[in-house]
Amino acid sequence: MPHGCHPILLVSLIGLLGLSQAPTARSQGGDGSVTVTGELKQWHKATLTLNGPMARETDTQPNPFTDLRMTVTFQHDSGTPRHVVPGYFAADGRAGETSAEAGTAWRAHLSPGRPGRWTYRIAFVQGPEAALQPDVARTAVRPYDGLEGAFQIEPSDKSAPDLRAKGRLAHVGRHHLQFLESKEFFLKAGADAPETLLAYADFDGTSTMKTPLKTWAPHVQDWRPGDPEWKEGKGRGLIGALNYLGGKGCNAFSFLTYNAGGDGDNVWPFIHRDNKLHYDCSKLDQWQIVFDHAQRLGLFLHFKMQEQENDDGRTGDQRKAGQVPAAMDNGALGPARRLYCRELVARFGHELALNWNLGEENTQTTEEQMAMANYLREIDPYDHPIVVHTFPGDQDRVYPPLLGKASPFTGASLQNEWNQTHRRTVQWVAASARAGRPWVVAKDEQGPANLGAPPDPGYQGFEGKGKNGKPVHSLHDIRRATLWGNLMGGGAGVEYYFGYDLPQNDLLAEDWRSRDQSWDYCRIALDCFRQHVPFWEMTPADALIGNPRNDNRRFCLAREGELYLVYLAEGGTCELDLSSAKGEFTVAWFNPREGGELQEGSVKDVTGGGKVALGSPPQDADEDWLLLVRGPRTTD
Repeated sequence: MPHGCHPILLVSLIGLLGLSQAPTARSQGGDGSVTVTGELKQWHKATLTLNGPMARETDTQPNPFTDLRMTVTFQHDSGTPRHVVPGYFAADGRAGETSAEAGTAWRAHLSPGRPGRWTYRIAFVQGPEAALQPDVARTAVRPYDGLEGAFQIEPSDKSAPDLRAKGRLAHVGRHHLQFLESKEFFLKAGADAPETLLAYADFDGTSTMKTPLKTWAPHVQDWRPGDPEWKEGKGRGLIGALNYLGGKGCNAFSFLTYNAGGDGDNVWPFIHRDNKLHYDCSKLDQWQIVFDHAQRLGLFLHFKMQEQENDDGRTGDQRKAGQVPAAMDNGALGPARRLYCRELVARFGHELALNWNLGEENTQTTEEQMAMANYLREIDPYDHPIVVHTFPGDQDRVYPPLLGKASPFTGASLQNEWNQTHRRTVQWVAASARAGRPWVVAKDEQGPANLGAPPDPGYQGFEGKGKNGKPVHSLHDIRRATLWGNLMGGGAGVEYYFGYDLPQNDLLAEDWRSRDQSWDYCRIALDCFRQHVPFWEMTPADALIGNPRNDNRRFCLAREGELYLVYLAEGGTCELDLSSAKGEFTVAWFNPREGGELQEGSVKDVTGGGKVALGSPPQDADEDWLLLVRGPRTTD
């Protein structure tokens, strides 16, 4: 049993509701008993398990994933909230430990947003593709269909960084996500690499066609007694890696959940690589252990649902030669894609901080992207954010049709050269605002592909050069142009990609300590914004410092008339146009390299009404600095 899980069992009264012609349970089926387990507290995972029809992962008539549909409606006694949650086949209910492929356990997870009495009602139906199509012929399965019961949810006893202290992270019509309980707005910083994070030798049913599986051995030292594991010691490397990342003050990581035929060709949720209609219950239980632990550490889950090699089946020399498995429904919203979305939502949608990314370097058509996103919106009871990632040169074609008030998309996952971060962030923040639905714009992949975010100097002999012996941009360039470039453009934060010419690259990385110093810079930036900056109310204003083209020398973010942030990437000084502002403003300096308290420079106060000189920093005039120019309302 995962650490921190204290079962409380509540057995339902077996309901008598259902269709008059409903079939009875299949032979050897469960008795219809229902348990609700977990720490039954606000925002914690509550797991409803039905002792239902007997099934195997490999069954075809009926297929337990496509032809049997369990849905549970959870509702607070007040009437709100009400969540219609897709359920899933869970083998024996302990598959992560037993590797069971068969059983009578069927599950649904709730993350309840209110304390008090909650009720549930189970709908259980059968029919060809009953789990995938709302309008197919189906019949209710007795005694499971119509079962009802209730359970009590207490207030949470957790504290930050545990996300159960903050509530679900939601898109609230701004350029930043907000926690529903704590009301704080969210900026992220963390790891985009390795994309093959889930290609882990300790997961059941995990093999590779190309890139070696990971052991995460460098991070076994970071596992702590009491942390989760499975099968008497498995999982410690990856759990330790998450401990390390969270301990550095980072709060996000990403991973592919399907890369068959792609760069790594070693991650899929199915029982076999090319069988997209049968899912591996034990592997996915183990994924869930990892994701649940990440949420306790305060880590945002970036689900990258596919990559360009397998998203539509229409392009690429390998696909034309038949060397990779056919993409799900060739990009359309067909049975395989519907099932894939449903299984991910059912098994992991209870997690509090995540986004569904339609795919890395996505090449589906606009119609296919909209269909998939609308389907996710339809079946996700928690309305998690939906984003899309595409090639740098395709953004101006791919993103505009996805903007607008009626769009299911809530943001963009940007891939650009490291020194294009600010300009592209400002572009999509502004474009989405004009379209009437502000997007959350994150910088999740820094080009060029062979470099990305470099390791610390000296790590595995790294001396600031690529394989060709030529100098590459430094981690300080990434700090200045990528991290601060995004934040100062009104962006939502960064994830760091590791280029293939550098140590611990995007496919092989399993030592996050390779970027230890960069994680420190991330923590410093996040702490600064949390402590000093109402970033969710501010907009890019580079023109106020004479930078109308958003170059990388200096950035400005403003709540005009009240607060101005000026980032000087190359040090020095500048003027700020306060022509539209009135009154006195204080000038303070923040060190993005070392953090700490705000400091005084050569100019302590300025007056609105015209352009003002901001003076020089306290020291290190040729290094990067952040200035905070604050009016009376915003002065500490």
